[in-house]
Amino acid sequence: MKLGALGLLAAALAGFALSHAMGGQGAWAWVRAFCEAAAVGALADWFAVVALFKRPLGLPIPHTAIIPSNKARLADNLAVFVRDHFLDPDALLARLKVFDPASRLGTWLSEPAQARAVAAMVRTWLSEALDLLDERAVRDAIQGFVVSRLRAWDAGATAGEVLGLLTRDGRHHQLLDEALRRLGGYLDDEGVKARVSGLMVKYARKEWPKIVGTVNLVRSVDSIADSLADRLARAMLDELQEVLSRPDHPLRRDYEEWVEAYVARLRDDEALREQIDRIKSRLIDQPTVRDYVQGLWGEIHAALRRNLDSDASPLVRHLERSLLGLGRQLAGNPALRDAINEHVMTGARSLAARLRAGVTEHIAQTVKGWDERRLVQELELSVGRDLQYIRYNGTLVGGLIGVVLHALVVTLGG
Repeated sequence: MKLGALGLLAAALAGFALSHAMGGQGAWAWVRAFCEAAAVGALADWFAVVALFKRPLGLPIPHTAIIPSNKARLADNLAVFVRDHFLDPDALLARLKVFDPASRLGTWLSEPAQARAVAAMVRTWLSEALDLLDERAVRDAIQGFVVSRLRAWDAGATAGEVLGLLTRDGRHHQLLDEALRRLGGYLDDEGVKARVSGLMVKYARKEWPKIVGTVNLVRSVDSIADSLADRLARAMLDELQEVLSRPDHPLRRDYEEWVEAYVARLRDDEALREQIDRIKSRLIDQPTVRDYVQGLWGEIHAALRRNLDSDASPLVRHLERSLLGLGRQLAGNPALRDAINEHVMTGARSLAARLRAGVTEHIAQTVKGWDERRLVQELELSVGRDLQYIRYNGTLVGGLIGVVLHALVVTLGG
């Protein structure tokens, strides 16, 4: 296109020179008028086009190289133009309100195929995220987190609070009752009585062999032991029944005092709490505990991988059903749609306000940072054909104006 414009200028200059050489009379006068004005128009438009991007012939002519010289101002104006016309919060929110995002989302998610597609996409993301995780780093992070939380945990105070909750409203007495009932059942067992009888006979023969031998002449020591074991069991069962039936039994009062005292010690006795913390620290430092914590991530990772690799993944199916349910809720619940739209509009207004400043500054800084030569080259390539058509038109229109002027001169002179 530049060569074409330059060719027209060369033709105009050649025609002007030829017509002048031919005397410039008659028809040559018209040719000279056309070519002279065409050359002037071509040169003037060449100057105007070149002056937009650079200095014509490198000469320091004022008000040339307009775009490079005003790059900073153009950048600021462009940024302000985009801000005011494309990032105006009111205009954006008006379009967003008409769009009705909650209703559109509900309609879209109400389709099972769409909910299934979203769930499958989430499944793919989760699988890729698992692949990207550094398992060693995750294991170390889990162990560090768990160990640090355990070390910071005041086990004594927690135990005191738990026991305090358990003793509230007499719950610890229910525990005592259950323990006594189980003990009674144990003592009433014939096998237990037989073991107790055997132990008594064994001990008596070891400690008092002569007495046992003498007694055995009169009556069997085994039968005496059996009778004694049975009586002891019955006595203890009677005592247990009395404890169970009497809320004010001395055993219950002793038990109440012991529990309250121990809860108070857990809360206030520093020595006891330090002892519990030492036990806790020894447990934390056990290799088996550390190995267990390290293995937690492996088990979690394997479970997630099995779940996500399955075509019938329960996790994905649950997500799919949840998305489908959300879509149907949005489609049939105007109040829910209005609430979501309100949240979206509030968030969009805040986001638009932040974007206005950020995007405006970004556009301005980006344009200012462009290399001037590259900027000029890109602009010339973008609008170059039209710029060269300006030169074409300037040449032809200038020539026609020259012919018109020559016609006026001839008419007025005649």
